[in-house]
Amino acid sequence: MSAAPPRALADSRIGLALLAGLTFFWGINWPIMKIALTEIPVFGFRAMTVIGGASGLLLMARLTGQRLALSRAELKPLIIVSIVNVTGWQILSAFGLVHMEAGRASIVAYTMPVWTALLAVPFLGERLTFRVIAALILGMGGVACLLIPVREGLATAPLGLLFMALAGFVWAAGTISLKRVRWSLSILPLAGWQLLIGGLPVLACAFLLERDFEWSTISTSAWVAAVYAMLIPTVFCQWAWYRVVSIYPASISTLGTLLTPVAGVISSTLMLGEPIGWDVIAALVLVCLAIALITIVPARRA
Repeated sequence: MSAAPPRALADSRIGLALLAGLTFFWGINWPIMKIALTEIPVFGFRAMTVIGGASGLLLMARLTGQRLALSRAELKPLIIVSIVNVTGWQILSAFGLVHMEAGRASIVAYTMPVWTALLAVPFLGERLTFRVIAALILGMGGVACLLIPVREGLATAPLGLLFMALAGFVWAAGTISLKRVRWSLSILPLAGWQLLIGGLPVLACAFLLERDFEWSTISTSAWVAAVYAMLIPTVFCQWAWYRVVSIYPASISTLGTLLTPVAGVISSTLMLGEPIGWDVIAALVLVCLAIALITIVPARRA
């Protein structure tokens, strides 16, 4: 068997490192968001993080000499991707958070790998191999373990469950739409434009629905949490996500983020004192097995 090209091996290592970073930073973002949202209204919080994150990404692209100008042919697909992947996710997950607890909402949102794997078949021509199917079953089994102890709570909050499931679907649809276009821009400005375009409707909702909110009442801890959510998960993680999508197939890149809700539950235990039980341990084992199937096994073969 011939050795894999050095560039492919380097990209694989970069992808693994970025997936690890996404797992950690997106995971701890859930309890951090909970801290911020105890004092900041949902749309205002999301508008601040998305618009601020977009400004940070575009500034980074400008300082590193990357081209910011879009071609006319790219404008329409960029608007579609932005509305689906940013606006849809932000608004649907916001309504989900209104009707559900944040920890439970984060678990339901990560049904996205199932939607991505299914959408990738007709729209990207990807094959659902046995390895990917097995990884999907293991990963979603891990998510199911987290849902079983709170099934009664979910039954009493069907709107929250519906909104978060739709949020996972639109994220997957945005990932598929992103991969269907050959973009001329590099990842950094592309992510920045998506956040900016997709964040404008969120900003409009904040202005229309929360204009009477007194921002002077926000505490220092809530501001720190909001700034973290704007800089790390929104700036770094958005860039890292699009880089991972460019390295791995859509189903694999999205499946890799299944560890995020597990990290979110564990970090919530450490930061907020939320209980941890058999469900988290079982989910961690199943999801780690899924990650091994899609990353470690191919790397060993290479």
